[in-house]
Amino acid sequence: MRIMKFTTSDDPLPQLGVIRGDSVLPVARGELALSEFLHSDDPSRTLDGLLLSAGSPLRIVEVSVLAPLDRQEVWGAGVTYERSKVAREQESDQAASFYDLVYRAKRPELFFKATPSRVVGPLEPVRVRRDSNWCEPEPELALVLSPKLKLVGFTAGNDMSARDIEGENPLYLPQAKVYDGCCALGPVITMADAMPSRGSTRIVLEIDRTGATIFQGETSLARMVRRLEDLIDWLGRENLFPDGVILLTGTGIVPPDDFSLQSGDVVRITIDGIGTLANPVIEGTPAS
Repeated sequence: MRIMKFTTSDDPLPQLGVIRGDSVLPVARGELALSEFLHSDDPSRTLDGLLLSAGSPLRIVEVSVLAPLDRQEVWGAGVTYERSKVAREQESDQAASFYDLVYRAKRPELFFKATPSRVVGPLEPVRVRRDSNWCEPEPELALVLSPKLKLVGFTAGNDMSARDIEGENPLYLPQAKVYDGCCALGPVITMADAMPSRGSTRIVLEIDRTGATIFQGETSLARMVRRLEDLIDWLGRENLFPDGVILLTGTGIVPPDDFSLQSGDVVRITIDGIGTLANPVIEGTPAS
């Protein structure tokens, strides 16, 4: 089962809906509909109950799809694939040994990524920093977790990263990762029991420029060196998430070192069982 957060042209209040083919069935309405859903003891059973009183189906092409969060923080896990480790070592010779140690250590790299205001949904623009000359998308599986850190579902995420800023000094990681328009999520949340097996789940990144695909890469969750359950466990140590949390699980696809996103590019991230998250790229002052 897949759920979507959306608005309609005649109702600006966010709604939560269940996808059925090319339609969506409205099941809840309100600014905090997703948070209330995540608070339930058994979200899958709650969803079944909501379907009993679902509204009339709406065509997905006629609604505005929103990022699947309302008050949830977004966190990230780093260096969870060997390709990511190699890329980080290439950013900075001084930091190479640190990234190698993180890759092999029991404790994962976890960092704060975004507040809801810094996250965009499908077809909304992600941003490259104006003070960066080496900015890349990071396609990642995102975990949707309840306030009790139960794995409720999965969505697709784009963890935008200014690699030159991080490479200059690892202590600049927050500036490389956290800024307005630094993260995209969507288009749907696939419930945990509806996802393909983790070993066979593919992640594909495509980047278009002036109508042509200039980069394409693919990986599999089977290449991740961390268990999802372990990442969740470490995230929950000494942290409470009263509205639930979104956890990005790291990237296994990194474009070549001579590549950087430009304004006008389009980033497409496709994950088996979830679908495609597409976002144009802009550079400049974020919308107020």
